[in-house]
Amino acid sequence: MSTLPESQTDNAYKQLRLGILRGDLQPGDRLRAADLQERFGLGLTPIREALTRLSGEGLVEAESHRGSRVSRVSLEELADLLEVRMDVEASCLRRSIARGDAAWEAEIIAAMHLLSKAPLPTGLHDRDVVVEWETCHRRFHFALVAACGSQWLLRFWNILTDQSERYRSIRLFRHAKSEAAVRDINGEHRAIMEAVLARDPNRAIELMREHLEATSTAVKNLMMTMESDT
Repeated sequence: MSTLPESQTDNAYKQLRLGILRGDLQPGDRLRAADLQERFGLGLTPIREALTRLSGEGLVEAESHRGSRVSRVSLEELADLLEVRMDVEASCLRRSIARGDAAWEAEIIAAMHLLSKAPLPTGLHDRDVVVEWETCHRRFHFALVAACGSQWLLRFWNILTDQSERYRSIRLFRHAKSEAAVRDINGEHRAIMEAVLARDPNRAIELMREHLEATSTAVKNLMMTMESDT
């Protein structure tokens, strides 16, 4: 059975979306269709259609008579995002722990193994490392909630995780630290995994909240530093 070729609009949408989530296009960046055409080798019409789709997802802001820009970030939105993400995450985790089977457990273990082997980025020059780490990180977090049994919950989870990635990319790209100076991310992930596999939802949810709050605090501190420098 043959598959339909990907449309130019779908291609533009995927490339621009990845650029936003992974920090190639930073919050507040102006998105001029002609510039994007040259940068990504895409047609003007697919770019405009892709920007409309991304605006509907909250990743792009449309401005009257001024085109579009990457949606800006704020400390207020970050706090709101964390609370809503945690509410959805808790529901997904609790349901997955109750419903998950052996195959679900195996995927969590495999995703954790790959994430533990992915090197942590140490600065702006580590763009390829960032992409690899983010891919493994997303796979692990999704594996934890994948057995929740609700497509609506997973849809909301993906939207919230996309928005979280935008904030995390600020830290990954602008806050260079040696690997030894970074908190024990793999240790946090492993502890969450162990609580999930032990079928302890309260512990898993508590550890997940601590994990997300630690990341949010690091991003918040960086954003405050960036604001004070401007």
